[in-house]
Amino acid sequence: MTPSHRQDGTAGSALSRRRFGRLAALGIAAGAGSFGLAPSALAAATGDDAQAHFDRARRLAGNDPVLRAIAAALAPDRGEFPRPPAPAPLKLFDDLAFLSTGWVSAMAVLTGDGIVLIDALTSPEEAERVIVGGLRELGARPETIKYVIATHGHGDHIGGAQYLADRYGTRVLMTPADWDLVARTDPAHAPARDLEIEDGQRLTLGGTTIRLHCTPGHTPGTVSPVFPVRSGRTRHTAMMWGGTNPPTTLTELRTYLASLRSFRQHTRRAGADVELSNHPNDHGLQRAEQLRADPGGPNPFVLGRRRTDRYLAVMESMLRGWVADAS
Repeated sequence: MTPSHRQDGTAGSALSRRRFGRLAALGIAAGAGSFGLAPSALAAATGDDAQAHFDRARRLAGNDPVLRAIAAALAPDRGEFPRPPAPAPLKLFDDLAFLSTGWVSAMAVLTGDGIVLIDALTSPEEAERVIVGGLRELGARPETIKYVIATHGHGDHIGGAQYLADRYGTRVLMTPADWDLVARTDPAHAPARDLEIEDGQRLTLGGTTIRLHCTPGHTPGTVSPVFPVRSGRTRHTAMMWGGTNPPTTLTELRTYLASLRSFRQHTRRAGADVELSNHPNDHGLQRAEQLRADPGGPNPFVLGRRRTDRYLAVMESMLRGWVADAS
């Protein structure tokens, strides 16, 4: 793991990718693409072992709507990816804005020295309308977006990144593996190659530090962040799994499962008690509307440490089923 260092550089400061990688965070220390149908080879859990893992995940989920949602999202027979209507922008916490088209979302971490955006939606038009417009509606200043962290290199997460870079001088961070992936598979959506993320790297801005864990599987360079959020004087630790849709090959599935297990250990050590997603696979849109309707009530995104860990346990059991089915 590379050590982190404090950086107070401004957006647009000259910083090479290589230097960024060497310093590993200069104070930077720094979803899922479309779910689609499961491939036919994994369309149903036909093996006894696979079904036992799926059944265990559903028992772990019980009647919890958040846990049931992720189990359903990872079921081999889950069907078409939902396309719900776009919600209005919303502050999930005092320092975290939710900016969504409905089927894919970005999160804006608001600090005293600017904004760190996690993902950038599908297009320049969405970046302008949903991200820039949404931040303004919430009283934040989009011109202070200093960084975009791309959780992975699919077009629905990076399509607006170059627009923000051109307009505000925003720096774009992605793992080397996914910079390569985008250049090879989706150059139309690719932002100009910029800063590279290393495993365990930290991005610090305005006193807020985001830890970036490499969790390959959904893509070769998927990243899952862990970072602090607050409501009034109450502080929490949020985690976001960077890319939920399982891959198709046994090797990739085993990589995904290993990443999930590693990330679960990181979240335990960090004391994560808030779960977030960049797609509507975790009952997140419903929780956002619950929060909007009752802003003074308990925050539905605060699951607590045990329930957050149980969420990842449900994911792990579902993925073990995918691995067993593909073996």
